[in-house]
Order: sequence, then structure tokens, then C-alpha cells
Amino acid sequence: MNFKSILLFFVVITLSCKNSSDDTTVELITVEEMDSLVQLGEVQLVDVRTPNEYAEGHIESAINIDFRDEDFEKLISQVDKSKPVAVYCGRGGRSGKCSSYMKKAGFTKIYDLDGGITEWKFKGKKTVK
Repeated sequence: MNFKSILLFFVVITLSCKNSSDDTTVELITVEEMDSLVQLGEVQLVDVRTPNEYAEGHIESAINIDFRDEDFEKLISQVDKSKPVAVYCGRGGRSGKCSSYMKKAGFTKIYDLDGGITEWKFKGKKTVK
């Protein structure tokens, strides 16, 4: 067996063993990209901060699903997995964990706002109460 045959064998094996959840991508996006997605109505927008944080100001059209809520898995399962979802939190920690969970749970396209609502406000973007 020559080198090309061995390489081809490993490529075929790797592709045939590929898990379908690997097709899901989590894309870290900028404030400007998030703003465009929201304006176009292209995503389901999920704020994963606490209800108190959400009440202090959130991105318009965002629903609040607290990542630390004991019913988080049940609540996030009510979001349509087949449509793109954009998540954010305060600075990016909780939304990153949420994105990882959503990928494992079978969501097809996930966007995560880099820097969270802190960066959103820093760039002068509007929030609502």
C-alpha cells in the first residue's frame, strides 16, 4: 500500500465517522454583525443573563432565558433548533457556555456576541427596558 492509498483510507474513515453535531457551527460575531442580523430579523435572539440584568436593559426583541436557571435546558429547548439563534450575556462567558450546550443539543446555527451586552453598549447600540 502506498502513501496516497493510506492517506485516502484515513480521510474516508474520518469522514464516515463524522458526528452530525460537528455540522453545527458556533460563530463569534461582532456588535456590527449582531446589529445586522437583528435588523434583518434573521435570528432568534436570546439573552442568557439573569432576569434582573435583562430588566436593566436588553437588545430589542431578545427573549430572556437565564443560563443559571435550574430549568434552563427545558426553557432553551423551546427555541426552534432549525432556525439561527444569536445569544449574548454580560461579557461572553455565559453565552459561550450556552452556545456549547446548544451545539450539543442539536441547534443548527448559533451566533455568540463577542463581548456581550457590555460591548454592545460600548459601541453605542440601543437597549430597551
